[in-house]
This record gives sequence, C-alpha cells and structure tokens, in this order.
Amino acid sequence: MEEPRRPEIRLKVNSRRFGGGNIIHPVEVEQSSPTPFPAAVNQSQTPSPFREVKHFKKWLPWLIPTFVIADTVLFIITMYVNDCPKNSVSCIATFLKRLSFQPFKENPLLGPSSETLHKMGALDVSKVVDDHQGWRLITCIWLHGGLFHLLANMLSLLVIGIRLEQEFGFIRIGLLYVISGFGGSLLSALFLQSNISVGASGAVFGLLGAMLSELITNWTIYANKVFYQMFSFLNNCILKIIFQKVCYFYVQMSALLTLVIIIVINLAVGILPHVDNFAHLGGFFSGFLLGFVFLMRPQFGWVNQRYTPTYSRTGAKPKYKTYQRVLWLLSLILVVAGLIAGLVSLLRGVNLNDHCSWCHYMSCVPTSRWSCDTDPVSCMSVQTGNQYTLTCSDGGKNGTYLLDNPNQSMIRSLCSQLCR
Repeated sequence: MEEPRRPEIRLKVNSRRFGGGNIIHPVEVEQSSPTPFPAAVNQSQTPSPFREVKHFKKWLPWLIPTFVIADTVLFIITMYVNDCPKNSVSCIATFLKRLSFQPFKENPLLGPSSETLHKMGALDVSKVVDDHQGWRLITCIWLHGGLFHLLANMLSLLVIGIRLEQEFGFIRIGLLYVISGFGGSLLSALFLQSNISVGASGAVFGLLGAMLSELITNWTIYANKVFYQMFSFLNNCILKIIFQKVCYFYVQMSALLTLVIIIVINLAVGILPHVDNFAHLGGFFSGFLLGFVFLMRPQFGWVNQRYTPTYSRTGAKPKYKTYQRVLWLLSLILVVAGLIAGLVSLLRGVNLNDHCSWCHYMSCVPTSRWSCDTDPVSCMSVQTGNQYTLTCSDGGKNGTYLLDNPNQSMIRSLCSQLCR
C-alpha cells in the first residue's frame, strides 16, 4: 500500500528594500495542492493561517496620514488665530490675509507669533509647574512654529511612519508616537525652561529610534533574498551556509549603518539655534526603548514550525529568543522609570542645567555666525502722541515708530523684531 505523502508547507515572502539590500520575512502562507492526510491527524488542530500571519501581515496605513492631516489643520487654525494683519505692523504673504505670516525677523520659519503658540498650547514650563497645565506636554506635539517647520516634520513622518505602520499596525505605532512625543517634551522641559517649545520632532525621532531597536531585536529573523537569487545554483550545503551567513551579515550591517548615519545627521542639525534638540534626544531614546517593547517579532523558526503538522514536528522552538525577552524587560523597566522620574522632577521644579553645566551645548553650539541666546526679549515703551520709542531692556537698542492706536500684540511684535 502506498504511503500517503506529507503536506508540503511553503512560506511565501515579500521583499522590501531597506538600507542597501532586500530583507524578507513571511507575510502569508500558501499550501501546495491538496494531498491526503493520515487519518490519525485531526485537521481541526492545525493552526489557523490568519492566527499566524498576523505577526507579519501588511497593514493598511491610515493613522500616520491622519496625524499629518491633523497637524496641517491645526497649523491653519493657529495662523487664523494669529491674525497677523490685525496684531502686527507688517506681515509676510499679505495676500493670505488673516493667514499671513509674522515678519521674517520675528519668526524665520514663516509662522505665527510666540504669543499665539502659547495661547494654542505650546510647552511652557512655568505653566506646567505653577499652573498645573500638564496637558501642554502633549498638546505641544501637534503644534508647529512655522510652515518650514511643518513641512520638514510631516515629510519625515510620512517617510518613516508609513513604513512602520505597514509593518506593525496602527495601535503599536500610535502608542509609540505619542509616548515618544511625551518623552521628548519632558526632557525639553527639564532643560529649556525659559522658552516655549512646539513641534512633532520628538515623536518623529521616536519612530526613528524605534526603527533602530526593531532592527536590533529582530536581527536574527531577517533574511536576504539576494542569497537565494545569486547562490541557488550551489549544491554544496556547506557553501550555501557560508554564503548565506555572509549575505545576511552584509545586508543587516548595511541597513544598520544607513540608519545610524541618518540619525546622526538629524541630531547634528539640532545644534543650530532655535532647534529644540532636547526634544529630539528625549523622543529618540524613548522610541528606542519602546521599539524593543512594541516591535518584537517571533523568530522565523517558530512561525515555520507552527505550520508543520503535529506528527512531523521536531525540536520545538520558543516564540522569542532569550535576548529578545531580556531586551523587552530591560527596556520596559527603563522607559517606565525614566518617564516617571522625569515627570516627578519637572513637577518639583528641577532644572537639569543646574546639575549639568555643559548639557546646553547638546541643543545649541554658539559660533561667530549665530548666538544661542534665546531668552525672551522685553522693551521699555515711551509714547509721545502717536510716536512710540521702544528700548530693549538688555542691550539698550532703541527704535521709534509712528503708530495709530496700537494694541499690545503690535508692541510685542515690534519689540521682538528690534531686540533679536
């Protein structure tokens, strides 16, 4: 009597380009043409394909585009509230009428005034600590200082976020984005306490950090499709293993090096004035730790074995490798402890600059071309009829303006242009 053949299980893979090579992982399962099963095998015990494929399936990204739309709408609302023609002596792009921008000298990013950003929910440490407005640690993530600021962050969010949402789904990426943004706001508040801060940069850097930790924690499950294409002619198993190891290492190191270079370049930009690099750093380290928690994948061998019929399974493999579990636990402890410690320190009025005299250089390095002095400016105003003379409180610089019934917003705008 002819022995029934065992079913052939094949994992279909979907290639994606990353770094400098093709990295693949299982995305769906196909079974070969029907073959007879032994009568003793209960087919109802075979795992459902959907149950397993969920670990590697492609998600339809919708949350990240929604974030981009929300940030854009909020920027338009902010410019509407700003109402430059009414509250400033001069504006940029006056054809936009109420949506026109503040003078370039006051806001070089083409955006609203600091007063408007503060009104909309910008991060202000004094408000968080003294007036218990902790919600500013979250609302500041959705605001932007100008059109250039918005475009840079949203383009980065689309490039990084859509890929991650496709791979891991909207729940994990949404949580990662918001918590990373909160971590960035927290570190910024502990160091930059005399200025307001806005922007999604901390959250975007969190996604960038998560990409790095995802590559590290899932290091052993990635495979290089090029190996199968270039070296499939080899019949010698030892040679195949050697070439396979070399290809895997080359592709993974190329991806890691590319990602590290991108991160270093983006953090280096943060040493320029008017850029909150502490938010970048806080978001990046929060996202890096959260990546080990949220983006851990089961090892390839476990997925493969789950599709093997019960009677033919040998050498059962654990779902996750030991190093993945260790990184998961350590990262969870560090991120929870770090966020709690940071929040408690902030509410107690701690200024980390008092404990680190050189840390301010991580956010801005002064040169002969620019200054890192971003302290708020103030002026003394003397009125003679419709003539106003403004004098900067710090340097004694003054200017005279002819104004008809100016409001306080106009005076502050002129002061900012004069003294910066």
